Amino acid sequence: MKYAIIGAGAMGGAIAEGLLKSGACAPQEMTVSNPSAGKLKKFSEAGAAVTSDNVKAVESGAGTIIVAVKPWLVEQVLKEIAPVLDAGRQSLLICAAGVSGAAVQAALGDKKDASIFIIMPNTAISIGASMTFIVPVNADEAAAARVREVFAALGDAMVITEKQLPAATALASCGIAYAMRYVRAASEGGVELGFKADLAEKIVLQTMQGAVGLLQTTGNHPEAEIDKVTTPGGITIKGLNAMEEAGFTNAVIRGLKASVK
Repeated sequence: MKYAIIGAGAMGGAIAEGLLKSGACAPQEMTVSNPSAGKLKKFSEAGAAVTSDNVKAVESGAGTIIVAVKPWLVEQVLKEIAPVLDAGRQSLLICAAGVSGAAVQAALGDKKDASIFIIMPNTAISIGASMTFIVPVNADEAAAARVREVFAALGDAMVITEKQLPAATALASCGIAYAMRYVRAASEGGVELGFKADLAEKIVLQTMQGAVGLLQTTGNHPEAEIDKVTTPGGITIKGLNAMEEAGFTNAVIRGLKASVK
């Protein structure tokens, strides 16, 4: 499958990197378009075709067009490429927060019957570890399954409704930043406890990997695993209670809810 990716910023660039590193797309089957040549250099060096012309990217022979630009640029880009979009052959994937399926179809005009999806990965897609959400706007189940298969190879992927997308974005796309903020906080705590910063971060990262691995392997509820390390009167329960007294759980939930407003 040939891909044309419009936008080589944080998300577009991460998607392109993930597709290339995973082998889902060979370099000669990818075209990346971006107005800034600097962001195209690494893709050109990897063997992909690059251009500053979005229309040329769409006309490259790609079967899948991924538009990954800032939300306020989506309408402009779609109106630019609509005249050359082959609605019967090319699928269109939009990666931009807050852009509705109806807005995408309106911008496409008479090409609104193309196979259209809204996708929302996170930046970990560049290393094949994203949680990607796929919203079919104008596509059947078989087409959605094919798109899900591609992105499942870049971490995990889930087909959801457009109504669910804001919450999904908060949990996974915003959520990756929230997880990193925990890493920073725990690492700073480690420094206060006597470790050098790099060692504290290493400890925290390995501990997080272990926690995730346990939950994925056992299928247990987090509290079941927490119970295994909270002995009566022990230091873990004291630490957990101190965090809750400071509002840990409530802060996380409030942060997630704020992300969908």
